[in-house]
Amino acid sequence: MQCIYGLHAVYATLKTNPGCVHEVYCDNKRRDQRIEKIISLVEKNKIIIKRVARSQLDSMVQQAKHQGVIAQCKIPVPYAEEALEAIIDGLQHPALLLILDGVQDPHNLGACLRCADGAGVDVVIIPRDRAATLTPSVVKIASGAAFSIPLVAVTNLSRTLKKLQQKGIWLVGADGLSTQLVYEIDLTGHIGIVMGAEGSGLRRLTKEVCDYLVKLPMQGVVDSLNVSVATGICLYEARRQRIMPKLG
Repeated sequence: MQCIYGLHAVYATLKTNPGCVHEVYCDNKRRDQRIEKIISLVEKNKIIIKRVARSQLDSMVQQAKHQGVIAQCKIPVPYAEEALEAIIDGLQHPALLLILDGVQDPHNLGACLRCADGAGVDVVIIPRDRAATLTPSVVKIASGAAFSIPLVAVTNLSRTLKKLQQKGIWLVGADGLSTQLVYEIDLTGHIGIVMGAEGSGLRRLTKEVCDYLVKLPMQGVVDSLNVSVATGICLYEARRQRIMPKLG
């Protein structure tokens, strides 16, 4: 069991996957509406709740900003590589995948998962080694998305990308040196959006495998965006393209 803390993170976990929560600790002096919403979910799901002093909460998470609530729960683990094919084959619509090529900051991984969930991504793929994976920090930032979206860790990302291409998935890599904007690519089919690591971007082998390389238009003095921000923009462009015919 590990600790998830913070009002939004605990509430989202209780909403999306209450079965993973073993017990919840609440500040015994907090009685506001947000904490009561959490308590209501805890009681609804018959989860153990303990009202304790704030000092005990502080000690449980080393003085982190818990906002008066901590949940002890079972953190999800990434799917095995073998599950990827079954996930894709089971889709009844054009696939939308997010591939993260070595994102190492847990906060960025959590934010990318949250963007992926919001944009309707079917699966997120990460390298098994030298990359962030699911931790309490990632789960907290993801705000429930760590439980709702499949995360697959693969041994050899380049090999996995080639297998995806063989299944008819087109790979669109984000690269600031590209001459083509993300808005100029058709993202309505079977698509994998490939994002690089913080600072270094896509690795050479990953870049060579991609079918398209695209960039975001940068109008100011900065030359790049945080990877989670760029991920959100690219994913929502794909979602925009997919819903526009329905809106028309």
